[in-house]
Amino acid sequence: MISYLKSQQILRKAPIKIGDEIINSENSLNRVLSLNIFSKHNYPAANNAAFDGFAINSGDTKFLNKNTPQKFEIIGSMIAGTKPIKKKIKKFETVEIMTGGIIPKGFDTIIPIEQIEFYPNKNKPKYIIVDKNINKHQHVRFLGSDYKKNDIIIKKGTIIHSNHILALKTLGIKKIKVKKKPNVLFFSTGNEISNSENIPAWKVRNSNGPYIKSLHENFLFNFINGGILRDNHQSVFKNQIKKMLRSKIDLIITSGAISAGKFDFVPSVIKTFKLSNYFKGVEIKPGKPVLFAKIKGQHKALFGLPGNPISTAACYRFFVNPYLLNILGVENEKPIKAVLKNSYIKKKHMTHFVKAKLNTSNSGTLDLEALKGQESFKIKPFARSNIWAVFPAGKQNFKKGDIIDCFFPDQPNTI
Repeated sequence: MISYLKSQQILRKAPIKIGDEIINSENSLNRVLSLNIFSKHNYPAANNAAFDGFAINSGDTKFLNKNTPQKFEIIGSMIAGTKPIKKKIKKFETVEIMTGGIIPKGFDTIIPIEQIEFYPNKNKPKYIIVDKNINKHQHVRFLGSDYKKNDIIIKKGTIIHSNHILALKTLGIKKIKVKKKPNVLFFSTGNEISNSENIPAWKVRNSNGPYIKSLHENFLFNFINGGILRDNHQSVFKNQIKKMLRSKIDLIITSGAISAGKFDFVPSVIKTFKLSNYFKGVEIKPGKPVLFAKIKGQHKALFGLPGNPISTAACYRFFVNPYLLNILGVENEKPIKAVLKNSYIKKKHMTHFVKAKLNTSNSGTLDLEALKGQESFKIKPFARSNIWAVFPAGKQNFKKGDIIDCFFPDQPNTI
């Protein structure tokens, strides 16, 4: 049995290759960017108005005050989406301009509409009255002040979120290159597993498959349900691995049949193939009998997760997900740091993945409660939890006030 740290080192050294594809940027939610994206344009594309008001040349107001006001002739109106006035601007001229309107050449500042005094009246104005010095560049959005041409918009390896899509569409980026989603073939195992709603006491409802499937959008893979492997399906499983080697399947994940029982055939079947990387058994709780194997000379890999639902959930989160992020080129996850509210005791050499509740205190700190009922068969605390807490090896007693690393259960801890 190896340490959790050692298992992660093995996973990082055994990547499989995932190809790229070009997709529409508006359909790129939760995809991983394959290349840096640079702006093709300045944004804003030209100086424009930040407020509704009137554009003037600030130099025309240099000597104005209450005693020496000046009339500025209104020569036109500019709204967002129209071409700017191109006529040569004379002294003491102004143009009405709406928010987003391009500021015509010859003007350099905006007087907000709320500060405007009209002449002869508001209903039929021909002029505005200015009776003070107006600062240059007042209420002006400058060309390229947000993005300059060739500025980087999003870096390679970023998981695309809605805010990225907004930026891409604003800047006219229609197509982007992303990593293909890994194709994951999933099998539940065991004669006891049933897809029926009403079952006898000696059967178990199939929850692991639907749980893993529910994660596929946020955890960046295509889910393929392989069904249930029964206790005598060694040859069926072996044939499925052979098919994977000839198909577009990237990963096979099983739940159950990896321990040391009479019908735990997954490890023995996997070992009949030539492997370049392998481990079985990690010093963790829950999920000790977790398995990983990479087929030698192939960009194909397998994970064997424990059959217990909570163990499956924990091992998916802390083994499969880091592996997926690595092969997709995403940076390692960074934990959320939280303050432990209650004590927690474990075996010193073990890493524990703990069902926990994360809350914000009145003082603004993130507080973590390790929930009661950490036994791997207990579903209720998992349903109550909103975070996984990681209590690392090397320490036995954790006290109130300790800082603990936390990870979201249903999405990666990525920015």
